[in-house]
Amino acid sequence: MKLETKRLTLIPCTRPYVASLSEDEYPLGGHIASHLKKLDQDPEEYGWGVWLVAEKETGRIVGDIGFKGKPDAEKKVEVGYGFEPAARNQGYATESVEKLIQWAFTRNGVKRIIAECLSDNGPSVRVLEKLEMKRTGQEGDMVYWELKEENNE
Repeated sequence: MKLETKRLTLIPCTRPYVASLSEDEYPLGGHIASHLKKLDQDPEEYGWGVWLVAEKETGRIVGDIGFKGKPDAEKKVEVGYGFEPAARNQGYATESVEKLIQWAFTRNGVKRIIAECLSDNGPSVRVLEKLEMKRTGQEGDMVYWELKEENNE
């Protein structure tokens, strides 16, 4: 499975896919290893963890996005993302996360997608605003966001 946008390809992380990457293609953080362990224990985690984002034109991996696990009992998932410094300010986060959100709303009856970011992280705030997420609260420096399925609002 993979998702495509105009400029990007989104590929869910699996052990075979990650093993196929050379060490210099993309720094594999602890969140990827953690996701692979969860996937080993529960194959239904597929798609609900980390996805790598690659430029279609070059094949270069520019970042990763994903969910922090399968939908919960409230049919809610939390989305997160991070991009290489050279890939920032090009609309990649907005483009890829929007595609992943669209995918999620067609799976497992997802009704809400939440996110969090630091209040002083202007680029992330702009991404979440562009995705039409609504601020739901703030604790200290952390701002919380939510997007409800259109048919469920």
